[in-house]
Amino acid sequence: MFVKKLLRLMPGATLTFFIIVLVDLQLRARHTKKSNRASSFRGAERTTPTQELLAGVREQKSPDSPLDLAAARRTGSRIRQMDLPYRGKELPRTLPDPHLQLSDIFIAVKTTGRFHSTRLTLLLETWISRTKEHTYIFTDAEDGSAALKGYNMVVTSCSPEHSAQGLSCKMSAEYDHFMASDKKWLCHVDDDNYVNPGALLSLLSGFPPGGDVYVGKPSLDHPIRAHELLPDNTTREVDFWFATGGAGFCLSRTLAEKCRPGRGAPVGFIVEQRLGIPLVHSAMFHSHLENLLLLTPRHVPLQVTLSYGLFENKMNSVELQGTLSKEEDPSRFKTVHCLLYPMTNWCP
Repeated sequence: MFVKKLLRLMPGATLTFFIIVLVDLQLRARHTKKSNRASSFRGAERTTPTQELLAGVREQKSPDSPLDLAAARRTGSRIRQMDLPYRGKELPRTLPDPHLQLSDIFIAVKTTGRFHSTRLTLLLETWISRTKEHTYIFTDAEDGSAALKGYNMVVTSCSPEHSAQGLSCKMSAEYDHFMASDKKWLCHVDDDNYVNPGALLSLLSGFPPGGDVYVGKPSLDHPIRAHELLPDNTTREVDFWFATGGAGFCLSRTLAEKCRPGRGAPVGFIVEQRLGIPLVHSAMFHSHLENLLLLTPRHVPLQVTLSYGLFENKMNSVELQGTLSKEEDPSRFKTVHCLLYPMTNWCP
């Protein structure tokens, strides 16, 4: 198994992933306004295929449902936690890539040894079972358990701690493995994300092939502000949008070839400040740092990523009714998976 330490600092830059950790800590401490719980699930029948379900949602005329995927991506105001306008670039509506396939997408999952039997096992049972061949799991610990055999496990020499150094190291590993592949897209997610393969393919197919694309969702409603150290030892103030890894983000190969994420500087800084390419803000990515109850059941099948986690000692997850109780499925990932893939053998 390929083991390699990939932490290298970017020359001339003092911005490190401490920015990421600081933002995460600030967000975890921030008080989130409570919202009304989402309405009960009134989605499609269990025998409805995913694509028919998505088509059915597009045709609904109720005022709280998107009329189409494009409109939902451009605004996202009904499903975003904060009704604040993002200044990110609109998704392109011309020259899409109709030939893009799921096998063209390198899905990188960041995890750590202590979560192999919990978080990672849940992902293997659900969405990774649908994307096994092109999903790569980046961890920091060897694991010979039978449950992990046959998967694309990449054991790095990165620290298991949720530190600037550990995050940077694993991002470097993801980048290097992607560049060694023939994939067209690199999509990063964490081990507490559910990835909807159909929605991911739909989103990325809308971009022109060969374009410079950095798409994801910021944790904040404003750009990150920091100071960059210049070669003459002076500093300058910079600001840039940063797509949180906790919700997931994607880079096109064309853009990835121009930057090396994780070399001591956040992806957003490299892409926006060094390369001058704006982040495409998408409301279809979700982290546990937002109020997931604001996603109505009819919107859930349209999302690219979902998440779950504790907030104020309460489980923060999407609200979906199903045959699995919240005790049996606290993350609601299994319930979402059975909605999208009702013929899964373990689905009730």
